Amino acid sequence: MNQWKNFSKGFIKENAVFVLFLGLCPTLGVTTSAINGLGMGLATTFVLVMSNLVVSLVKNMIPDKVRIPAFIVIIATFVTVVELVMKGYVPVLFDALGLFIPLIVVNCVVLGRAEAFASKNTVWSSLVDGTGMGFGFTMALTVLGAVREILGSGAFFGMKMISGDAMLLFILPPGAFIALGYLIVLANMIKEKNT
Repeated sequence: MNQWKNFSKGFIKENAVFVLFLGLCPTLGVTTSAINGLGMGLATTFVLVMSNLVVSLVKNMIPDKVRIPAFIVIIATFVTVVELVMKGYVPVLFDALGLFIPLIVVNCVVLGRAEAFASKNTVWSSLVDGTGMGFGFTMALTVLGAVREILGSGAFFGMKMISGDAMLLFILPPGAFIALGYLIVLANMIKEKNT
């Protein structure tokens, strides 16, 4: 039961985007479509899970003075793996996400979970936590991307759903803030209802 709590807290109770307001740079920058949000979320989830795993395994071998730099090196290794795999197998998504892929290294969600959770817990708990937080982050980016894509271009995952003109504002940066604001309100309403 405790593992389920670790997993599920990333969706509503401690969602990185809607509750903790972490990782907002990629959240606002890449979510012009649902596929971009999903791709960025899955890339971040992979890095989060794998870095949590390694940090949890080597936590007792890292001296306190170099703890954060060591975590960044571990995270950067997995970001490089993600970057190379995306570049080789999904170049269109790689081009769409651009600079935001290497910036996963300094994403507060990933570094924060390594420092606050993985460095203090067991390997299994760290894997469950990373998976839950990652899927919650992926859900938030995908939902925000879907809302912006539907309202901004009348499409959903690239498939045109609404003919005619859409509200271009939602594809532009101000639309990201507006859509995120409404989704944060919705997430808070759901969170209050469940408490």
